[in-house]
Amino acid sequence: MSDSDVVALADALRDARSAVALTGAGLSRASGVPTFRGEDGLYEEFDESAFALRRFRADPDAFWRDWLALHEHFFDETVAPNAAHDALAALERDGFLDAVVTQNVDGLHVAAGSESVVHLHGTGSTATCEGCGDEVDVESANAVVEATDSAPECDCGGVYKPDTVLFGERLPEAALAEARRRAARADVLVAAGSSLTVDPAAGLPAVTQREGGTVAVVNLDATRYADRAEFVFRDRVEDVLPAVVDAL
Repeated sequence: MSDSDVVALADALRDARSAVALTGAGLSRASGVPTFRGEDGLYEEFDESAFALRRFRADPDAFWRDWLALHEHFFDETVAPNAAHDALAALERDGFLDAVVTQNVDGLHVAAGSESVVHLHGTGSTATCEGCGDEVDVESANAVVEATDSAPECDCGGVYKPDTVLFGERLPEAALAEARRRAARADVLVAAGSSLTVDPAAGLPAVTQREGGTVAVVNLDATRYADRAEFVFRDRVEDVLPAVVDAL
């Protein structure tokens, strides 16, 4: 991590009229949240096709039993925000960051204190009835599955669906539109902990650059923006982001 690059990024954020962060699974890895793909990813143990929208519609009971098992692996009660989450919350609080656009569903940005969070892939904390739109916390839904071995049903007769985007399901249109709007107006976009391989999120840095903005990438592995971003940090997000806060 170059101190001069950290200072330069801090200067860019200080001068920006609008700045946004785009975050992926790598941001939560330091909190002990497992990634879905890659070495030791959740899909090494679980069949990703089990979490497809088609399967939820065809067999909600079996879907929810598998979802409960996945949830117990993914949402450990001891998991808490790490220094990277805290740094992004501090940047927003101090007026240097307008929003966080995240591919994560773990809720750690909100837990860290970030207030303007765009959840591109939904959230793992709630479930919504497909019949009437009633919302419950996912722990209540999971408790029903544990007790009955069946999908949680609403009083209206509908079945609750986790508010995480499933395979075969479109991203929330409002969230995607908001993310694109934020990226287009950003003078600085910081992509942190994202491999930038999954579209449409992976295309957001290009939206910023097309409008004349600056892109910074913080990720241990190389991304497709390695030769295009103005700043590239091949370092841990929990080291780089707090350093930027300190430089401000």
